[in-house]
This record gives sequence, C-alpha cells and structure tokens, in this order.
Amino acid sequence: MDLVLVGLNHKTAPVEVRERIAFAEEHLQPALKRLQRDSDLLEGMILSTCNRVEILAHGQKSQAQVVQSVKDFLYSYHALKPPFLEDFLYSYLRGDAVRHVFRVTSSLDSMVVGEPQILAQVKQAYAEACQAGSVGTYLKDLIPRAFFVAKKVRSSTQIGASAVSISSVAVELARKIFGDLKGKTTLLLGAGEMGELAARNLLDSGISQIFVINRTPKRGQELAAQLLATAVPFEDLETYLIRADIALVCTGSTSLLLDKTLIEAIIKKRRYRPLFIIDISVPRNVDPQINELDNVFLYDVDDLQSVIDANIRQRCAEAEIAEEIVDKETVNYMNQLSTRSAGPLIRSLKHRIEEICLEELRSNHKNLDPQEYERLEKALRSTARKIAHPFITEIRQADKDPTRRLHKIQLIRKIFRLDKDS
Repeated sequence: MDLVLVGLNHKTAPVEVRERIAFAEEHLQPALKRLQRDSDLLEGMILSTCNRVEILAHGQKSQAQVVQSVKDFLYSYHALKPPFLEDFLYSYLRGDAVRHVFRVTSSLDSMVVGEPQILAQVKQAYAEACQAGSVGTYLKDLIPRAFFVAKKVRSSTQIGASAVSISSVAVELARKIFGDLKGKTTLLLGAGEMGELAARNLLDSGISQIFVINRTPKRGQELAAQLLATAVPFEDLETYLIRADIALVCTGSTSLLLDKTLIEAIIKKRRYRPLFIIDISVPRNVDPQINELDNVFLYDVDDLQSVIDANIRQRCAEAEIAEEIVDKETVNYMNQLSTRSAGPLIRSLKHRIEEICLEELRSNHKNLDPQEYERLEKALRSTARKIAHPFITEIRQADKDPTRRLHKIQLIRKIFRLDKDS
C-alpha cells in the first residue's frame, strides 16, 4: 500500500503560511480533479481547515515520487516557488500515514485536544473527495475506519468532556450552579466578543431569554438582533440585574460597573435567589469583594482560566489513553490490510517453491518410468509445502510493528523473486 500523507499544521507552520495553501470549500472538487490529473494518482483527499492542510494520496509510483508529486501540486496550484514550503511540510508513509489519519480524526493532533469540530471537517473532506471521484479502494476502507476509531476514542475516554474555552467554561459553571439552564435568564452587559460567544453558548444550552445592555445603544441593538435577544437601556441595569439569573460582563470600561453595595441591594430585592456573574472584562468591571456575599457566584478571567487549565490537564490525561487506542487500532488495521493482500502472495509463493522443487524432476522425466515419476512428483510437492509453510506462517502472523511485518514480506518477495508473479 503506497499510501502517503503530505501536509502542514499549526505546529509546523504559522498562520501566514497556512493561509497561503488553504483550499476554499467551493474549490475543493476542482482541486482534487487537478491533483489526480497532474500528479497521476489513483486516489486523493484534501483536508483544509484553519489549522491544517493535508493531502492523503495513493499512487502506483514509488512513495518518494508520490510525495514529490503532491508537493509539486501544492506549489503549482497556489503559485508558489520551491523551497517556500519545505521547512513547514511533513510527510507520512504507509502505517505512519494511517496512524496520523486516526490521530487527526480523533482530535489528538488538534490545537485544542479533544475538540469535536475536526471529525465533521474530515467527514466533509471525504464527502468532497467521493463526489470528485478521487476515492478508491484504499480510502474507502481507511477513512470510515478512521471515523470508527474517533468514535471509539470518544466513547472510551473523557477527552472531550471538559470545557477548554472561556465561553464554554462559563456554560459549564452555570450548569453546576443552576443544573438545568432551561427557563433561565441572562443579562449581557457590554458587547465584547467573548461575552457574545458566551451568550451564544448559553443560548445553545437552553437559556430562554437574553437582555443586552450597552453604553452605545446602537451597538447593543445590533448585537441583540444577532442573538435574537432584547436590547434594554443602560439606566435600567439594576432592574435587569434583579430579573437575571446570569450576568455576563464584557465591556471596555476601565472602572467598576458593579460594586459590592449595588449587588448587596440587588440580592435582597431578588430574595436571595442565586446570581452568577461572569466578568470577562480586562480590566475587571466587577468588584471582587462581591464574592463575600451569599448566593452570589463571581468568576473573573483568571478564575475561568484556572478552570480551563485544570480541564486541559484532564484532557491530556485522557489523551494518553486515546493514544493507546489509536496505536492498537493502527496495528490492527495494518495487519488486516496485510492479511487481505496476503492471498495472492501466498499463492505465488507456493507456486514458485513447487516450481523450484519440480524443475529438476521435469528435466529428467525421460529417464523415469511413469510410476517412478508420479511417486517422486508427489514427494516433491509434499516437500514444497513443507518448505513454504514457515514462510506462509510469517506472512500470516500478526506483528505489533506493521513496518517490520512489511519488511518481512518484502524480503520473502525478494528471495523468491515474486514481484512479477503477485
């Protein structure tokens, strides 16, 4: 299987390089057809995201030639000149390519380990390749197996269970405080990007209503429209703090907008219903002394980052388990692949050894009577089977190292000169 993978990602190339060789979704199918035509490939698939561009290819040429063909395509398609990409590209062959595909699809090679988006992106890339007609026997087998491995990683580990972004941690903490978020109300104070993201995540988690307050009414109204929320005047801040269950504060103000005295008065008017305040502003807009009040839960950016750091450590621990799953599945896949392709090789090996054993007998058949010839032929065929047996065992035997097994098979081919026969 001359499968190769050539690409670059967030670890090997800065964004200004990644964007130079990115493929727009609407251009993907024409690019795949050009890849097959220009590189003389049997199969090809392009995965292009904000963090990586990778080409998975299968060709009849040597691996080195296929790798170079893919590189030439990248240079040509994006109108770049060598050696612009050489310091950023990596390439994987055969089993290493399979393992890399499994790791990428399982989100072990992502900027944020365990993020779920990459699986959908690989599925989309595969669908585009199928539609472009650049998928054949190998990729039809490999990519669905990658989906299976990714699902196994998700079901066998907690790699994606903990939140690792400010907006998602805000939702995670809100759930811990309130349980079910359905029917809860959020007040978004300010129109900052992180506050907007957190508000969107809360909406996705079941929050029933969002009120938006901003010092600039027009911007508040625009954001409210985007969130399907309600814009309210800044002077009504106290009123809506009384109504809200969650307050997201994300403004550009350099002073405190919520102090202890204000919140203490509001809590009394709320009859001490819990109030969750998330201050994403830098500098902070909420007085940290508010944390001294009962039934008020205040988190600032550093608090959220501490949760993120703990969750990342948990994901890293789960990633170690996931890596073991990927390694095992890679070995299983390569062994199954070798076993499926072993039939023609075994038949060729049996035939070649039998031919060697019978060659001398056939050259002397005139000197033997038919009965003697038949007896010797039967004995030599039996001998051929015994000679072939240990080699066949080696071919069929599973090996923890797919590359080592491949080398054994190549050695057997070379010894018995089977390349032309199999």
